[in-house]
Amino acid sequence: MPPASRGRRASAAIRRLFDWLVTSQVIAVNPAVSVRGPSHVVRQGKTPVLEPAQARTLLDSIGVTTPICLRKRAAIALMVFSFARIGAALAMKVEDVFVQNRRLWVRLREKGGKAHAIPCHHALEEYLTACLEQTGILDDSKGPLFRAIGRGTGQLTRTPLPQADAYVMIARRAAAVGLKTKVGNHSFRATGITAYRKNGGTLEKAAAMANHASTRTTQLYDRRRDEMRVEEVERIRV
Repeated sequence: MPPASRGRRASAAIRRLFDWLVTSQVIAVNPAVSVRGPSHVVRQGKTPVLEPAQARTLLDSIGVTTPICLRKRAAIALMVFSFARIGAALAMKVEDVFVQNRRLWVRLREKGGKAHAIPCHHALEEYLTACLEQTGILDDSKGPLFRAIGRGTGQLTRTPLPQADAYVMIARRAAAVGLKTKVGNHSFRATGITAYRKNGGTLEKAAAMANHASTRTTQLYDRRRDEMRVEEVERIRV
């Protein structure tokens, strides 16, 4: 744990201790109430991201002949095109994919139970529709959208896909197409946000789409600065 994080936790523990002593009438005043913990500002995200072409290659490499493939493609596309966290994606039910104003939408429940809906990118609409219709889960509105596979059957069950299994699924697919970047579930959220900003999307709208309370959080996922650093490093010609 970084020193600043340890310092903040220690300060918070001391303040809570004195709060308890005050409420228990052991002491009259909390001497730590005005003490501020060490500041810790994160200015750059660490989540590995993919280039748009890499993300497209990854999606195009997934077959469409089995329920496993259809589920995999839809799950990855959801994270890329809607900026969804893996937890929010895996918590979705079939009824969370719905039509509004002749467009497919998805309903996501992010941290703290905050729910928000977002229209689907045309590619995501295609992949979700194929997953729902071709796997036979379309009429199971209360069932999970992304499901585990029955052992030895190759068929979807009614059990939600565990997050650990989703990570393994993504790692295997990335290795299969020769990606050197060590991507994880969170990489696709950052990949989508970075691609959106590169194509002229505003920070404020990116934050709204990602359901971030602050644009500072969204900025951690915007990794365009990494490309700038590479360009500048290559100017060192010796």
